[in-house]
Amino acid sequence: MSSPGLLLLLLLLLAPRPLQPSLLPPPDTPEGKATITGLILSALERATSFLKKRLPEIDLDGVVGFRVLEEFQPAIEPGFWKLPHIWTRTRASMVYSTFEQQDSFSEEHSDLCLVQLLGTGTNSSQPCRLSDFCKTLMTRPGCSGYCLSHQLLFFLSARMRGCTKGLFRQSQRYMNLFCANMMDLNRRAEAIGYAYPTRDLFMENIMFCGIGGFSDFYKLRWLEAILSWQKPQEGCFGKPAAENEELPKAIQYQQHLLRRVKRREKQFTDGCSSHNTAMAVAALGGFISVLAELPPADGELRPPTPTPPSSH
Repeated sequence: MSSPGLLLLLLLLLAPRPLQPSLLPPPDTPEGKATITGLILSALERATSFLKKRLPEIDLDGVVGFRVLEEFQPAIEPGFWKLPHIWTRTRASMVYSTFEQQDSFSEEHSDLCLVQLLGTGTNSSQPCRLSDFCKTLMTRPGCSGYCLSHQLLFFLSARMRGCTKGLFRQSQRYMNLFCANMMDLNRRAEAIGYAYPTRDLFMENIMFCGIGGFSDFYKLRWLEAILSWQKPQEGCFGKPAAENEELPKAIQYQQHLLRRVKRREKQFTDGCSSHNTAMAVAALGGFISVLAELPPADGELRPPTPTPPSSH
């Protein structure tokens, strides 16, 4: 059977769970809005406290990561990341018909291309100039998982850096394409009940596409799901205390499609995950921002008058 046919069969075998209405109060009243805001702020406070307490336990990867950040200096300076002023929505017609069957994505290559983009490499090159390798890597079709989110991160960074010439004339088109596929992956994660291996990427997609201005990532039921994943005692996000490991093969395939690349991160013995917690904080921060720009509609915290995605 062909790969597209196999994928279709697996999707047909996978019985998606019916969408449950959100138990959060309607945010279109002052009381409901205040309640939801309070829940998010409480979760953020507990998660931040966890990260502060566990900072001394970050392993060598954390130290190496700090050194790598010195090449990414512009991206961690105040004011580099700007919230969107114009909102849009994803378009299902842009979802890939097939994904890459073999994952050749490398975080190291992605990092090198970001350094090249920012102009912070050892050769002190000018920002916004790219090698043919990086142009190909960051526009490669059919990516999924972290490959896809890193492609979006690249074009988001280019926008924040002010890159507008050459390839970057098409930045919005690529962002529309990537976030349409990231929305598809998030819907797949929801369909299999947010199994733990998919949660990290699920929240990362909300964070990046939210920064990109895609308002349909801010769904109330997704907010409710994220809030429910926080460990009540530790305040962190990570592996649940009990997770059904005997999953149907179709669901296992979906998980493979959703995660693809294993992230370098610190996993604590109590199941807490540093990267998972950081992604939750970032995603919840986006919900707080959008909450201030109501009214909501159709179960989403939808900012007013979103514009249709442009092809350029």
